[in-house]
Amino acid sequence: MAGQFRDFVKDLIQNIEKVILDKSHVVRAALSAFLAGGHVLLEDVPGVAKTMLARALAISSGCSYTRIQCTPDLLPTDVTGVSIYNQKTQNFEFRYGPIFNQVIVADEINRATPRTQSALLEAMAEGQVSVDGKTYILNQPFIVFATQNPVEHEGTFPLPEAQLDRFMIKLSMGYPGIMAELEMLERLRLSHPIESLQPVANPQTIVQMQAKVREIFVHPKVREYMLRIIARTRDHAHLLLGASPRASLMLFRCSQGYAAVLGRGYVIPDDVKALISPVLEHRLILNPESRLRKVTVSSVLKEIVNEVPVPAAGMGQWKTA
Repeated sequence: MAGQFRDFVKDLIQNIEKVILDKSHVVRAALSAFLAGGHVLLEDVPGVAKTMLARALAISSGCSYTRIQCTPDLLPTDVTGVSIYNQKTQNFEFRYGPIFNQVIVADEINRATPRTQSALLEAMAEGQVSVDGKTYILNQPFIVFATQNPVEHEGTFPLPEAQLDRFMIKLSMGYPGIMAELEMLERLRLSHPIESLQPVANPQTIVQMQAKVREIFVHPKVREYMLRIIARTRDHAHLLLGASPRASLMLFRCSQGYAAVLGRGYVIPDDVKALISPVLEHRLILNPESRLRKVTVSSVLKEIVNEVPVPAAGMGQWKTA
């Protein structure tokens, strides 16, 4: 991979980590999805900087940013926009909604009704919005960061499988270590670091980098390794629903993004293994008997990864077919 790309990714990570402490693995994974053109679902308890991660990434990349607070009374038009009648011109004028920004944070997405959740589907899948019979193309890059709280269920509407499948990756921030939290207290004593964060890129550069990520080499053996894992989820005894072909594509592209973030121009099996759980876990459904036996999707994926043989080759051999 060209040194310019490596420097670009390094600058982005360093800038984001001025705000997000002790979460390098989460930052790398989120940036992998961003560079691969995917959307991110952040599921964790309140107060662990889920929204701050998305905001830091948006500022660092120079992209326009907005936050949508999802509530049961949020309407689809509150997301997409609405046509309003102008009495002077006697015509309807379209007022653009927040979805027309480049980095969208849908906070507590599972508090929105299914009808409003579905308003995000077309934008996430097609990069466009249809309102009143007219289609509007969204500016690129476009990424949705959705957050949800795993411990609150009252007044929520769980995301359906079709919506979950649109997210390339699902991440959890987790609590910071004691030393990181001590540093956080010191940094926040007078002001928040996000207030002084400056862009280190621009949207045009991000789009160019996303195109370069698609060119990252994936050895046929590594592709086969991905698909053997995917296929195993489809006939596993504990799983009612296995990974779809879209899951295969998401794992493929996210692996390319992950290799780019790590400074490589090619994917290795370890990249795939690192992304198996974040990319696949939210797409799989356990059968009822397994749920009663306290089996988890995470444990099933670990079992599958242990079962499927890792292709053998030297590090240098993954660079070429």
